[in-house]
Amino acid sequence: MLAKLRIDPFILGILAAVGIACLLPARGGAATAASDVSTIGVGALFFLYGARLSTSEAISALKHWRLHLLIFAATFVLFPVLGLLTGFLVPHVLSPELYAGVIFLCALPSTVNSSIAFTSIAKGNVAAAICSASFSSLIGIIATPVLVGLLLHANGGGFSAHSVVSIVLQLLVPFVAGQLLRRWVGGWIAAHKSVLGRLDRGVILVIVYTAFSEGVVGGIWHQLTPLALVVLLVIDLALFGAVFAVMSFASRRLGFSREDRVAIIFCGSKKSLASGLPMASVLFAGHTVGLIVLPLMLFHQAQLMICAVLARRWADQADAPAEDAPVLVGDEAKVS
Repeated sequence: MLAKLRIDPFILGILAAVGIACLLPARGGAATAASDVSTIGVGALFFLYGARLSTSEAISALKHWRLHLLIFAATFVLFPVLGLLTGFLVPHVLSPELYAGVIFLCALPSTVNSSIAFTSIAKGNVAAAICSASFSSLIGIIATPVLVGLLLHANGGGFSAHSVVSIVLQLLVPFVAGQLLRRWVGGWIAAHKSVLGRLDRGVILVIVYTAFSEGVVGGIWHQLTPLALVVLLVIDLALFGAVFAVMSFASRRLGFSREDRVAIIFCGSKKSLASGLPMASVLFAGHTVGLIVLPLMLFHQAQLMICAVLARRWADQADAPAEDAPVLVGDEAKVS
């Protein structure tokens, strides 16, 4: 039924975790236990990310450097610049916590699984998407904390040196350990990919539950009106639309092939929920994490829905007779 309705069960799981946190938030010892499980889970996640990423894939990403450079520019330059522009909406439209969430969203790396999947569906350059998305996640371990610190510090925010140490211990060290042990554990991980995929999602659900429980116990959700949610969704859609348009135009002007442009658009316009939630729990420990990750959660759901529609449309265009098929949205409708 979910497949027919094109509903991702993981999205339903996230909504369920939010609902349970609102009705039965973790308090006292339960909150401490949930936080400990979240911390251990984050380390396990990044160990698995390191063990999964082939070193040869990371090296091969450098070969198609123009494509990857454009994607990384969108992910770590264009998005943050657009995020800074939303600072003009504070405090009348965006609260400081939601603005921090928008900045955090804009500093995140691209997704891996969905970028590759949508590129494949749309008959794009899958190999380039694999390399670029994987390398983006690797760069994000360092780039995201640095960008968040710089951008929020410029507006009176930022995070402490303790957060930097936490990033190194909880994210970078497990990732490097996974890379070092990949030779011995890589085959086992590949053989149990489906089971470990459930572990990935399970950890993320725990993080969501913990973050939103803290919000409920702290009473911060009374500060969030339905109008604020609508405004936040509009901002997310505007960010996605702006990056999508720039990537479509730039990739066309730079002469990339249709297949490369599909990879560029999907990898450059998306943000990673799988990397973002664990990072937020470390970067913003002690803060209103529930509000800070809200822009990311809305953006994630919107990007999945929009990209699913576009991927199917572009796949149909690729299968259509050449004289009938415009190459991509934004191209001139001309004979290929």
